[in-house]
Amino acid sequence: MMEQILCIDDDPITLMLSRKVIEKSSFSDEIITAQNGEEALLYFNTLKYSKAKIVKKPQLIFLDLNMPVMGGWEFLDYFTSPAYDEFNSVNVIVLSSTINPEDLLKAKKYPIIKDFLSKPITKAMLEYLKNKMDL
Repeated sequence: MMEQILCIDDDPITLMLSRKVIEKSSFSDEIITAQNGEEALLYFNTLKYSKAKIVKKPQLIFLDLNMPVMGGWEFLDYFTSPAYDEFNSVNVIVLSSTINPEDLLKAKKYPIIKDFLSKPITKAMLEYLKNKMDL
């Protein structure tokens, strides 16, 4: 089981359903949510500048690609920059409602993306990820 994961999606219903499936599957102790990439970066900035001696960071990010304000690709460009080096060990799973072949190719350019899956999150998907990532 993971200590903490971050779900980034602009759809509140998707976030709520994801939370319920993740909780019922005992996949993570804590689920943090953000409604776009900018909100997620603000969360990581808070961790980065926290005065706490031990900062708990997400072990996994579920990332939607198409969001207002800041989409998934733009988030990844910032998140993989040197400014966020201390978080580059966080694995990313792209969740999209459409699987565009161009997006699949683009995803291969980001080493932190561990998989590209179709929405919604399901129990079977979480089992697959547990096995794939040796959780």
